[in-house]
Amino acid sequence: MGENDGPWAHFLFLPIMILVSRTTRKDRLVQLLEPPVQALGYELVDLDAHVGGQGLLRIYIDQEAGIDLSDCELVSRQLSAFLDVEDPLPGQYVLEVSSPGIDRPLRTPKHYQKFQSHEAVIRLREPRDGRRKLTGCLLEADEETVVIEVEGRSWRLDLAEIESAHLVSSD
Repeated sequence: MGENDGPWAHFLFLPIMILVSRTTRKDRLVQLLEPPVQALGYELVDLDAHVGGQGLLRIYIDQEAGIDLSDCELVSRQLSAFLDVEDPLPGQYVLEVSSPGIDRPLRTPKHYQKFQSHEAVIRLREPRDGRRKLTGCLLEADEETVVIEVEGRSWRLDLAEIESAHLVSSD
């Protein structure tokens, strides 16, 4: 190896770090945390993970009977112990467990199916017809697609196109 090999070695790692995106980290965390949350009798609706500085891992849970403070405390205690062993995020972070709230995130095909005929906001990964944000009524959903009506136009979207989505509160 020559003297100039060192900088190139560091450069080669840069694309790998870029590929480990926030979405990839979120997907891995969902896969890791969904089984213990389900074992407690709850649904893992969604999560947010922010690392660096004072990190934050926010978990949204739900169940048919709804969520109260004691549910959040139970899941928080159980996941804290689990996360101490698994250590999936670098550095220190605060764990928050919450109900999904009125602006409930939509992540899975089941979520979209359950909330058909409700108003939602969908943010696309890439613009489509010049739009990246669609607000309208969820018309239908299956395992791979969602149809949302926006200003009288139906948009059929592959789930892979969707960056994020949530219900719109009916205030």
